[in-house]
Amino acid sequence: MVHLCGQGILKMGRGLRYGLLLLLVLAVGGLRMPFEQRLALELRRENLLPPRLEIETGEKIGQTFSAVSLGGLRTLVATFFNLRAQIFFEQQQWADVAKTYDLIVDLAPRTGYYWDTGTWHLAYNAASHYLYESELPPLRRKTLWKNYIMAGRRFLERGIRNHPDDAQLLERMGSLMADPNKTRAFGEPAKAFEASFAAYQAAVATGNARSYTKRAALYSLVRVPGREEEALELVKTIRAEQNVSQPSIMALHYALEYQRDPAQDVLALVDRVFPDRRGAYQILSRQWMRGQDRFPMHGVARAIALLEFEFGVDETKSVLRQPLPLPVDPDDYFRRR
Repeated sequence: MVHLCGQGILKMGRGLRYGLLLLLVLAVGGLRMPFEQRLALELRRENLLPPRLEIETGEKIGQTFSAVSLGGLRTLVATFFNLRAQIFFEQQQWADVAKTYDLIVDLAPRTGYYWDTGTWHLAYNAASHYLYESELPPLRRKTLWKNYIMAGRRFLERGIRNHPDDAQLLERMGSLMADPNKTRAFGEPAKAFEASFAAYQAAVATGNARSYTKRAALYSLVRVPGREEEALELVKTIRAEQNVSQPSIMALHYALEYQRDPAQDVLALVDRVFPDRRGAYQILSRQWMRGQDRFPMHGVARAIALLEFEFGVDETKSVLRQPLPLPVDPDDYFRRR
């Protein structure tokens, strides 16, 4: 009998399957309610369960409220609503995605995955939709693009308040605030990079961050004017601790050391920072062509010119004569129809 019912459910449409499964869950919850009600009270006394649902959350859920709140099925129901949010995402119904994730985290606030995924949908998927694809007028698109980025940020901030030691959520905040497609939405880019650095540093402080996170923190810090000395110390720490030989780390090391003393011997500085001059030329040339990243370029042009002279590079083929890519400007997309 159960097997035949299962086959029947599989043949139905996705929305109907979802409804029947939810009804089944609620029916089971009703049978288990008396036992789980007593158990929930005991677990809350021991601080092993989150607080009882607020009335506002109950209103969002509607008829499922009593069974979910008393039956202790919040996490399971949150899973079903997560599936529902996926349907809204596929249909690009962004307002419904936002409302659904607000409900999901009300039901399961201790599940970091939902905070991370909700942020991704709002600040990345919804915002990108209005940046690249929407047929709305440019001003309306720009407003919605910014609104969803800010909504994603606020959602993530709520998640971090609920999970202050979650390295993944802190890393997500660092990445969000440093994203070149989004810094314009936050106002002054330097403040966004400073917030990014603080988030990455908080992730490192948890002890659970990825090895890359400290370098990501550096990439944000070097974009904040006035904090060059701190950035230089962080470069030295990273190179000493992680034996890092990434080209970008060495290029930043050179630029920050040069800024400290522009009158120093440039080629002697190149020899201290890089393994060899040929490699230094290649690394600094790539760094020069990455102007859109907003990395410091102190002394980079001088070093390139001196190395090109040493290597006999034809002046017409100089890296310094190549056109530089411009920083990302979202307004370029909003001007297009």
